[in-house]
Amino acid sequence: MLSLLSKDRIVAKSGFNRWYVPPVSIAIHLCIGSVYAWSIYNPALIRVFGVVTPAAEDWSLGDVVWIFTVAIIFLGLAAAFAGKWLEDVGPRMVGVVAALCWGGGYLIGGFGINEHQLWLIYLGYGVIGGCGLGLGYVSPVSTLIRWFPDRRGMATGMAIMGFGGGAMIGAPLKERLIRLFYEAPDYLGSIDSVALVTEAGRRYAQIAGELREVVVIGANDVANMIVPGPEGVYVVGTGSVGVAQTFLAIGLIYFAVMVIAAFSYRIPAPDWEPEGWTPPDAAHRAKRMISEHHVHIDEALKTPQFWQLWIVLCFNVTAGIGVLSVARTMVTEIFGTSLPSVVDGAFAATYVVMISVFNMVGRFFWASVSDFVGRRATYWVFFALGIALYVSIPISAQQASVTPSVVWLIYFYAATMIIFTMYGGGFATIPAYLADIFGTRYVGGIHGRLLTAWSTAGVLGPLAITSLRESAIATAITDLAAIVDPARFTATFGAGLNELDALVDNQTVTIAKLIEIAPPGTVDPTSSLYNTTMYLMAVLLAIALISNAMMRPVDPKHHMA
Repeated sequence: MLSLLSKDRIVAKSGFNRWYVPPVSIAIHLCIGSVYAWSIYNPALIRVFGVVTPAAEDWSLGDVVWIFTVAIIFLGLAAAFAGKWLEDVGPRMVGVVAALCWGGGYLIGGFGINEHQLWLIYLGYGVIGGCGLGLGYVSPVSTLIRWFPDRRGMATGMAIMGFGGGAMIGAPLKERLIRLFYEAPDYLGSIDSVALVTEAGRRYAQIAGELREVVVIGANDVANMIVPGPEGVYVVGTGSVGVAQTFLAIGLIYFAVMVIAAFSYRIPAPDWEPEGWTPPDAAHRAKRMISEHHVHIDEALKTPQFWQLWIVLCFNVTAGIGVLSVARTMVTEIFGTSLPSVVDGAFAATYVVMISVFNMVGRFFWASVSDFVGRRATYWVFFALGIALYVSIPISAQQASVTPSVVWLIYFYAATMIIFTMYGGGFATIPAYLADIFGTRYVGGIHGRLLTAWSTAGVLGPLAITSLRESAIATAITDLAAIVDPARFTATFGAGLNELDALVDNQTVTIAKLIEIAPPGTVDPTSSLYNTTMYLMAVLLAIALISNAMMRPVDPKHHMA
């Protein structure tokens, strides 16, 4: 088996058509790129017990978002270690190991969901699956750069385009499987027809002489149900959100596709060049900052250029990955209240798919553009335009809350889609940028080590967006509780305002439920939960812009002899 996976077995014979390689690379990246559709799982994972709405024992959004973060952390760490290993063993072996980790991680995660053991999901999807992401990510990049020395940007764009497009296929597939395996919980009737008891912030009802925990669905909660159902009282611990079964099915599918693709890899002979290709002259290289020398993988870390590119990648990713981790939840919270007839569950799922589409298109488009205008100029566009768009998003959210109009939704949609083309374009352009600065000899290994910036961003982005969101929610609930009628509060929740903290901790009191009993004309604060996050992302892009502007060629003392 090891001989079948060796590098010597996949050297292409004379006359091999290099255009057979990109589809193989794209297939692997489509599988691992489904990590970008993680937010599809969020509504189900925070309702494992409650099913229709979160119950007291369910995980919070912050708990499950961090699974995505751990996967991205281990993506970068695995890529950093695998880069040099890839140069030694070749992409086939790395691809097969990636399939084992990514598919196997899903299976372990599915078992963890079924047993309601959060640490197993972190271990399976986050740690083991994350290693599969890193291995699968680096295996095609250096291979395609060697097959396409005449179009480095386009080559990396083709490979990484698949990663950006993974959610385009993965999101509807996951959505369909979750709905396929979904089972509604036991319905007791309308809230007026069921006698409820509140103890320690939880709601209970008498069923067959036994006190059972229940959840209550109000008018504002229906739009957030995975499968819409009637308002009223549902029994906790009955039914199924279908996410555990979805994990198992997805894991098996991705494993099969990735193994087939890995065995289809071919690499060029050491002295191979495209027929009729003439390497660029010195003037062209100097203008585009393209080095004709090579820098060793260990020496690259000693150059300021490596760390400048690290900052460029880290902050560009941070600005996008936090939004990606909560994309479905975010668009629902910002516009779900002001435009409930438009922004429902189907709209939010489609929004995640469209993020993937624009992410994918941006990877190929911007990487190809960089072949003509240069890498540094391309990043100038990313950061300058990105700053303006991030600052404008809170404005559209505020206007939508005050004067609900689909115009603001369209603007928000367009702004975020442009942002995600540049987010994807940053990933696709960075390997070619590295090849220009450090040469092609060790670009796979250097790229792998640079992806530690992705790991860092995987922490910073979700941490920023979840912590700032939770702080905004706490403030909003406190402000709303201060203006509601105490008697109506007690009648609605079965406990007084003095028990507000316990009710919030057990997810009995939410912004949506407080708005139902707030004085007429009260503005729903949900749409402003992400404002501070957007301003922070604009600041990070400004720092990255400065780092890119200071880029210069590598000092000759770092060149290989």
